Amino acid sequence: MAKDASTMEKIVALCKRRGFIFQSSEIYGGINGFWDYGPLGCELKRNIKDAWWNDMVLHPPIGPDGREVTMVGVDCSIIMNPKVWEASGHATGFADPMRKCPACGHFVRSDQLWEMLATSSKWMDSLIQEFTPVTGEYDTPRLLKWAKGKGQRLAPNLALVRNPEVTLAWLATRINGQPDAPPTLQEFTSYIATEQLHATGLQDPCPRCGGPLGEASPFKLMFETYTGVEQNADAKVFLRPETAQGIFANFRNVCDSTRVKVPFGVAQVGKAFRNEVTPRNYTFRSREFEQMEIEFFCHDRDSMKWWEFWRDVRINWYQALGLTGEKLRPRNQTDKELAHYSKACTDIEYLFPFSDEPQELEGVAHRGCFDLTQHQTHSGKDMSYFDDETKEKYVPTVIEPSAGADRATLAFICDAYTEDPARASPEFLKLHPRLAPIKAAVFPLVNKDGLPEIAEAIFRDVRKRWPAQYDAKQSIGKRYARMDEAGTPFCFTVDGQTKEDGTVTVRDRDTAEQVRIDKSRVVEFLREKL
Repeated sequence: MAKDASTMEKIVALCKRRGFIFQSSEIYGGINGFWDYGPLGCELKRNIKDAWWNDMVLHPPIGPDGREVTMVGVDCSIIMNPKVWEASGHATGFADPMRKCPACGHFVRSDQLWEMLATSSKWMDSLIQEFTPVTGEYDTPRLLKWAKGKGQRLAPNLALVRNPEVTLAWLATRINGQPDAPPTLQEFTSYIATEQLHATGLQDPCPRCGGPLGEASPFKLMFETYTGVEQNADAKVFLRPETAQGIFANFRNVCDSTRVKVPFGVAQVGKAFRNEVTPRNYTFRSREFEQMEIEFFCHDRDSMKWWEFWRDVRINWYQALGLTGEKLRPRNQTDKELAHYSKACTDIEYLFPFSDEPQELEGVAHRGCFDLTQHQTHSGKDMSYFDDETKEKYVPTVIEPSAGADRATLAFICDAYTEDPARASPEFLKLHPRLAPIKAAVFPLVNKDGLPEIAEAIFRDVRKRWPAQYDAKQSIGKRYARMDEAGTPFCFTVDGQTKEDGTVTVRDRDTAEQVRIDKSRVVEFLREKL
């Protein structure tokens, strides 16, 4: 499915106009990779986090053994002892190979360079069509003409070669050698980036200016800072790149201070920070983000059963809150994708308007006993669990459902975004009532004749229980439009008939249908719907 850039632009504009999401430090030109949530956005995100905490921690699901899952929560500090990150591997392995362009100063990840340059299959399809599918045959003048014309228009940087005849001859030989099975994008870019790169003199072009890139060097993804007075190596600390390690480091404390027994889970919602090289796609890939994470501890013999359980629970959670279409997709990682300590991992993905392919919302990973074992080795503290019933001592296996609160917020906004040219506001949000920032709005049809007094009394009664808004300005159509854009599911209007029979009009956001109910039933009506 092709991405829809125009729809994404409309969503971004709506989020800015209605106070869902702002660019951080906008009055100073902003700062790349950081975002602020406005009045409606912070309520929406809080509702998502509250729904997650309520459904996973306060009222956890029934497990595969027929018993309610045991779940407790923690709130760990953002800055931890640096040895935590040595044990987890982040201190030494959490870095991407980066290359810098001397001309413009642009950085690019080495392993993503050619994938970035060959951003679509159009360039490759056009290139393949230029070759006669006969092994060893190619027409250099024809290829040069293509390279300087159509090829350069489709991907200008890919035409930057020191020896185009040799380069194109190599490409022709490679493709003609596979007449029945042209290489995939991954295979093709791999050929260029390895075999052809130095042998034929192809430059590595900067995606921004086209100049040759420098050599690769590691780029640290963790933000560094210092504690105390002196800024030296002994005082260096890091902003956590994930919330999981705080849970692992406190495994022993949780076991000793509570009556939990394996299997049980520890949940946490909190900020994490990653120095992303190229933060992009609105709030999807940011340098500051929030995670909703569970580390579920179980015996290894039961681990695959629990992994399947949590995979299904998390998929069903998104669906229950409105992500019910084909855009939500679970995808099991291949053996090549899995971490060396992992037996299985499902990425719960969503097709955003900015992408051609579904992107990860949450990962449900089987992490083995890697993390607890690492911390046991590096700290010297016993991270094993003793089962009083079986008298068995072991290091538990971990199942990790790790969700992004910001990515979930963006997914719910994108999925709720609806266009209806017949409405006063042609764009509105079909947010699930449980997530909507404003649950109800109350309007007097006109700001006179005693209608405001009746409306204000209803509004105060509703607001005691749910977030609500009172609005008496402009026409009723414009007021409906404002609430539609905010995702408010129900609007109650007090009019002249209210004074006669005590009824008010209820308007449904999704259908725009209106019915009348007695004003005394407004709270009861909302309780049933919400």
